[in-house]
Amino acid sequence: MQFFKSIHIDFIGNRRKFFVVAGMLLSMTVIAFIYRGGPNYGIDFTGGVLMQISFQSNDVELQDVRSAIEYAGITSFELQSSENMIMIRAKKNLELQEEFERIIRDSIQAKLPDNPMKIEKIEYVGPSVGKYLSKQALYAFFFAFLGMIVYVAFRFKSSLWGVAAVLGIAHDVIVSFGFVVLVNKEVNITVIAALLTVAGYSINDTIVLFDRMKENLRLCAKEDFTTIINKSINEVLIRTIVTSLTVFIVASSLFFFGGEVIHTFAYIMIVGTALGVFSSIFICTPLVYEWEIRRANRLKIAIKQGVVRSKR
Repeated sequence: MQFFKSIHIDFIGNRRKFFVVAGMLLSMTVIAFIYRGGPNYGIDFTGGVLMQISFQSNDVELQDVRSAIEYAGITSFELQSSENMIMIRAKKNLELQEEFERIIRDSIQAKLPDNPMKIEKIEYVGPSVGKYLSKQALYAFFFAFLGMIVYVAFRFKSSLWGVAAVLGIAHDVIVSFGFVVLVNKEVNITVIAALLTVAGYSINDTIVLFDRMKENLRLCAKEDFTTIINKSINEVLIRTIVTSLTVFIVASSLFFFGGEVIHTFAYIMIVGTALGVFSSIFICTPLVYEWEIRRANRLKIAIKQGVVRSKR
């Protein structure tokens, strides 16, 4: 632990290199969208079919049903068990109702020949629901970001600090979403929840760093601004490493052992954890530094020109 406390890295001196890395990550997101032709939206956003089935014997494993449907060539679907029923939510053309029913029935009965299946009901979700959910997701991000700007601005008495924090969070969310598109994972409500979780984790890490900066600006007022910022980052570095590593290990465990249902959520958390550390140290703080330094330079020029009187 003492080894980490003795580290003195010049983060601010290398800030432009980190801005280039951030730009490259955002460019990768754009390339991923072009390469994949856009996100692979799930039934929550595109519409599809909801089928409810039951079995003669209730001793049925969801994994058996999942493997049967996948073997039939249907890859975009979700399973949920409810009492003695199993719900199948799949992205499928509504015009192919009879074919879809046949595929599901034949594939499951081939996998479970000794346990007859019965289709209880079929419901359809139109694309209008998808548009509504898309709009609600955008509202969720907008108001979350707005609330963060207001909170950070109030907490640190600077709207610029709030804007810088949200720019870092926006970077994390956009790049995390880019990684989802890059590997062609299905975008559904779970993805939106994971991205909001990444945003929450990222702002928490940033506020911890901003708190230390605010404290050091008060305690070390005679020191150079660059020195204060670097000192603040180095002081919280060990805390950031330990916290992020813990989250990363948990997310990795869920990714490898949590099953198909939570796989995408864990994947986004793995990517988002790394990005949260990157944005807090290499984007948010350098942005605050750039703004404060440029504002100080503008003030010096104004004083020199006699536009503003120097405060003594």
